[in-house]
Amino acid sequence: MKKVAIILALMAGAVCANAQNPVIRDQFSADPTAKVFNGKVYIFPSHDIPPCTPDLIQRQWFCMEDYHVFSSENLTDWTDHGVIVTQNKVPWVQPDSYSMWAPDCVEKDGRYYFFFPAQPKGGRGFGVGVAVADKPEGPYMPMPQQVEGVTGIDPCVLKGLDGNWYIYWGGGGLMCARLKDDFTGIHPDEKVEEFEIMGRKMKRVGVAVDKGLPEGFKEGPFAFTRNGKYYLTYPWVRGKKGEPDINGVPSDNHTETLAYAMSDSPYGPFEFKGLIMEEHRNGCWTNHHSIIEHEGQWYLFYHHNDYSPNFDKNRSVRIDSLFFNADGTIQTVKPTFRGVGVSQANKPIQIDRYSTISDNGVEMSFVCENAADTTRRFEGWQLAYRTVDAYSTYDKVNFSKGLKAMTAKAKAPQGATLAVSVREGKSWKNIAKVEVKPSTELAEFHVTGCKGIPQEGIYDLKIQSVDGKELTVDWIRFE
Repeated sequence: MKKVAIILALMAGAVCANAQNPVIRDQFSADPTAKVFNGKVYIFPSHDIPPCTPDLIQRQWFCMEDYHVFSSENLTDWTDHGVIVTQNKVPWVQPDSYSMWAPDCVEKDGRYYFFFPAQPKGGRGFGVGVAVADKPEGPYMPMPQQVEGVTGIDPCVLKGLDGNWYIYWGGGGLMCARLKDDFTGIHPDEKVEEFEIMGRKMKRVGVAVDKGLPEGFKEGPFAFTRNGKYYLTYPWVRGKKGEPDINGVPSDNHTETLAYAMSDSPYGPFEFKGLIMEEHRNGCWTNHHSIIEHEGQWYLFYHHNDYSPNFDKNRSVRIDSLFFNADGTIQTVKPTFRGVGVSQANKPIQIDRYSTISDNGVEMSFVCENAADTTRRFEGWQLAYRTVDAYSTYDKVNFSKGLKAMTAKAKAPQGATLAVSVREGKSWKNIAKVEVKPSTELAEFHVTGCKGIPQEGIYDLKIQSVDGKELTVDWIRFE
């Protein structure tokens, strides 16, 4: 019976309780396409793993063999539904090519169509395939053939305002074409364009939607509609070789921004509007994204190499809120550690995913910074407070009745006092203090009889070492 229970639990999928960035915290994930199906938010990301073939190891290149799907009802608690498509179970994909890059998923007539790029058998470049399911979490059955007429990466499928379905993709520019009703290929009435590569005239089906946009490398198109307008959003490497990058250093390897343009037609012409997000300041080369509206709020899903700071081909999904101006343009999104969603006070609150920190005296590091096994990076981060005025804040914590105690996982070489306060208007009210005994390893320390803990409502927290002694904290929890 115990074995049966374990198997059933695995089949049900693992629950990752996280209201902080990154939101998937037990594996690498990238290129997140988010969709709202049946009132839930689903993430369809690609799945990074460390390079595992001699060629990929030598090149230190992307290595991706399958896809998972994750779901949440509150943007806080995410369920991993497991693998939905894997490279060696798709008839047209080159076995062990490890090239399953950015995907998409749409619902049509009660069925779910998962679009993904991969390297075809016996061919060069990339094709796009489709897997079909009756539920967003699967199981998915891959179609035997790739989508006819699409040669490229990063598919995005959009139902236009005219009721037709369009596919956007990257690779040698950004393309758009109308799909057949059964999604097996490009519609026979689609346009044929002539173009030129190295003096050679060629033809392709579809429309190049990046004509007229600022120069620079573009990939990963994500299109959506809002208030009668088409938005074309995409990763974009701005600047020319040798120009200063975001850090002011002349660079031959600029990193990706997220940019966007708008049009009245799915084919364009698109008018460039600006940036959704600037380059990652740590030099992570890629960014890739999607944008959704859920319960009246818009969100940007993107990725960063949080768990792999020294290797930017292993990335992790993040979420931040996105806002529009009155004229429909998008306000630039600043990446945060805190992310979105409400944290529960009676679950571990990872304060290292802070909302703000003091200008000095606070340092963040991995809990297992020096671990030989890099997978231990998924154990997360910790904050060290080193001066009396050092502090961090953490927004949106939901308190419920009956909470009277607090636990902190912490360490302090000489012992220290950890204080937690809640925001009341413009001031802070202390609700708990924990005495952390002299310790060099993280351990759990408790305090009971805390009369000031809120009994109901959502509050912002402030965390600090009140005596200024060095104090490192992994998480706190109210009980």
